[in-house]
Amino acid sequence: MDEDQDQDQQKSARPSVRERWHAFTVSPFFPACVLVLILAAAAGLFAGSYTYAMANPTPHHVPTAVVGQPDSARDRTAFIQGMEKALGSSLELRHYRTQRQAEAAIEAQKVFAIMRVEPPDGGGRPKKVELDVSSASGASVAELLEQAGPEVGREVGVRVQVRDLKPLSSGDPRGLAIFYISLAAVIIGFVGAIQLSVHARALNPPERIAFTAAYALLGGFVIAAVVDWWLDAVRLPFVHSWMILALTMFTSGMVFTMFNTLVGRWAMVPTWGVMVLLGNPSSGGAVSWPLLPSVLGAIGRWLPPGASVNAQHTAVYFPGHQLIQPYLVLAAWALASCTVFWIWRHRHPGGRPPATLA
Repeated sequence: MDEDQDQDQQKSARPSVRERWHAFTVSPFFPACVLVLILAAAAGLFAGSYTYAMANPTPHHVPTAVVGQPDSARDRTAFIQGMEKALGSSLELRHYRTQRQAEAAIEAQKVFAIMRVEPPDGGGRPKKVELDVSSASGASVAELLEQAGPEVGREVGVRVQVRDLKPLSSGDPRGLAIFYISLAAVIIGFVGAIQLSVHARALNPPERIAFTAAYALLGGFVIAAVVDWWLDAVRLPFVHSWMILALTMFTSGMVFTMFNTLVGRWAMVPTWGVMVLLGNPSSGGAVSWPLLPSVLGAIGRWLPPGASVNAQHTAVYFPGHQLIQPYLVLAAWALASCTVFWIWRHRHPGGRPPATLA
């Protein structure tokens, strides 16, 4: 009888499943296990998002200026159809009366290339297509057009002459420097905010915003100085590029701060999703927007990484045709993040209580 009572007491002393689960959730092992799962998923999504966007870039709609005489329409059509077949996409044709108007469209970033068909001369020489590309508008698009143009010309019996109207800097032949400096600003921007939340946790909201702006200004200056002055990879309009990088870093830092206010210690998850998994592959920096999947090409310019690349790209290669949209996008994200942080600042895990009077 006593043995039965002892067994009953031992059973009753054992924690139930609910009690064990509660003990696990309040232990340090629970967030560690969650982090293992999140990091594994993030690794797969990171590789998948960049592979999906960049591994096999395919043109979809390439805005192209056309300058030509009416009697060259048949040859122009044959060449265009051949180009679309070779590229596996359609050319979005925009007609201009003169070469000067078409080159102005290149400068305004409305088109990526110019096609001009010349009629035969009196000696019966074959027609010639002059294909003007712009590597500064999109190196990956220009490369595809440069490769496809002469091949298509041979197939349709038209001589094709290719030239690059706006080549890239000699120190950046692939046009990736702008993507890399923008990527650095984005990553260091939210990593800086993470470090502030860890090592300067007691900062109050105005102080946190001020120090985010401080490391953004200093970090943007160092990025521009290293790429331009030290490496001489690309000649930057220094102050202009510095301010774009600083705004990018500040925006990225405040995006993390906003999510830290809303979701606490899991703020890295939405920040990584918006800025890295979605924002960087769709930014148009490594692969031009016409070559990205259509969804990414549409949303990329409305996210901070895409806006930063767009603003920097225009400042470096098209200074006479500044676009306001990327600056408005960066400013809107920064303002929204600061507003959310300020309104719900009492939920932010940092800060310190106000000093009490003696």
